[in-house]
Amino acid sequence: MYCCFSGNLTSQRQQEGMARSITYITGSQLLSLKRRPNIAIVDVRDDERSYDGHIAGSLHFASDTFLDKIPTLIQAANGKDTLVFHCALSQVRGPKCARTLAEYLAESKDDVGIKNIMVLERGFNGWEASGRPVCRCTEVFCKGHTEPA
Repeated sequence: MYCCFSGNLTSQRQQEGMARSITYITGSQLLSLKRRPNIAIVDVRDDERSYDGHIAGSLHFASDTFLDKIPTLIQAANGKDTLVFHCALSQVRGPKCARTLAEYLAESKDDVGIKNIMVLERGFNGWEASGRPVCRCTEVFCKGHTEPA
């Protein structure tokens, strides 16, 4: 894992050294960690999730409405300390939503328990191309059904 960016926030939390940096995680690293109960995978693709499939067990929060849905994401990720974001390639939407959440949390007065914010290298397309498990259910909060990629 390596650091991607950490934003230029000027909140009191940053001044206290509590700023959250965003790191990248490889598909193989995520595959070995994803069954841990403290990790949530956040798919920020828009319509393509419904016809391309998704990473089993992931939460869906479309990038076009992400900012408005952050409180719902925080509630859905209750008990998770690590969130892994991705879009199709994890080049624009995934990193942008990860930064948006980091900024939101830095400005928040509440500690919601999220300690690590990550972005999946190569996104969903790389995950699927590597033969990793894909789910084709239509649930917003996938229960983890898998099908071969």
